Amino acid sequence: QVQLVESGGGLVQAGGSLRLSCAASGSIGVINAMGWYRQAPGKQRELVATITRTGSTDYADSVKGRFAISRDNARNTVYLQMNGLKPEDTAVYYCNAKVTLSPSWRMDDFWGQGTQVTVSS
Repeated sequence: QVQLVESGGGLVQAGGSLRLSCAASGSIGVINAMGWYRQAPGKQRELVATITRTGSTDYADSVKGRFAISRDNARNTVYLQMNGLKPEDTAVYYCNAKVTLSPSWRMDDFWGQGTQVTVSS
């Protein structure tokens, strides 16, 4: 089992910044990609940003230029630097890891419990 633990959420004013962290532990296998998703009340979960082991990144259009994803492969940790936060960024942010595990080496998805980000007007 792979465990993902998020940290760094909180309450900030519009225009402020937060940095989220997600550390993976357990039977890691090979982490092919990690990313962040978010879900606001009454809305569907959406992709925020992803990053591969080689550093290739992808962002939702709504966060491009404001958020930056990075990773430390040696520590199995992914970060999300969030700048210029807006009230519409308010959501629970979930860490995701796409992992290949022994014995099948199939691609599996693992999720953290989520961390609340609230941006006040």
